[in-house]
Amino acid sequence: MSQTERIRQVCRYIETHSEEALALSDLAAKAEMSQYHFARRFKAVVGVTPKQYLADIRLKHFKVALHAKKGIDAAVYDAGYGSPSRVYENAATRLGMTPAQYRRAGAGVAISYAALDTPAGLMMIGATDRGICFVQFGDSEEALLQALQGEYRNAEIAPMPAGDDGDFRRWVEAIGRHLAGTQPHLDLPLDIRATVFQMRVWRYLLSIPYGEVQSYGEVAAAIGDPKAARAVAHACARNPVAIVIPCHRVIRGSGGLGGYRWGLERKRALIDRERSSARH
Repeated sequence: MSQTERIRQVCRYIETHSEEALALSDLAAKAEMSQYHFARRFKAVVGVTPKQYLADIRLKHFKVALHAKKGIDAAVYDAGYGSPSRVYENAATRLGMTPAQYRRAGAGVAISYAALDTPAGLMMIGATDRGICFVQFGDSEEALLQALQGEYRNAEIAPMPAGDDGDFRRWVEAIGRHLAGTQPHLDLPLDIRATVFQMRVWRYLLSIPYGEVQSYGEVAAAIGDPKAARAVAHACARNPVAIVIPCHRVIRGSGGLGGYRWGLERKRALIDRERSSARH
């Protein structure tokens, strides 16, 4: 059995024993490797460390338990957390809302949205009072609204008031200027969910200069996981806030565009527009 297959078997073990205290030494023994080699190989294959993978699995189990309408304390312990404080410490970053709100699919959360025509097509932006939670391109306002409602099906979702002059309008206007090429740099608050690995990738994408591109392999190397190019591509595909997290700036090492959840023609147009604006 190859080392990669042994790593995959350990992943399956973690998934079915995440409520237990899993020591690195025990996991390495199951893979028949030294701790040092196992840790390095695991990260190369999976894209995150064993500890981060366990944390992600526990979070997934926690979300399932919340959706199953279990009490929060029961969900915490069923997922393998030692105490409620451990999950609440990172709830804002990892869930994008409190555990109770996530369990109720956004109940109690108010989301404003606005649709705008941009040089890259119709876009819808959604935001809570904490930051932007949804930015997507689409063919119709109805389809985009359905996507937003599907993500936060119990939230209070309403269009941005016509006379609004608060933060949300400023965020929408900034994104509009960015797409028009008159505001290259965006620095907007986000209210999104992410795994540890996704957050590492997305944070790095924010550092790629306007008008430039990097390959999936270059991004993987930059975040310390040179063999995780495929995992980087997957993280890009899960980006919930187009443009704000500029996943369109990541392409294949061969120079090909790679994938883009909102269409390769749009990706090419975004890259070309940025390059053109950056030269002027």
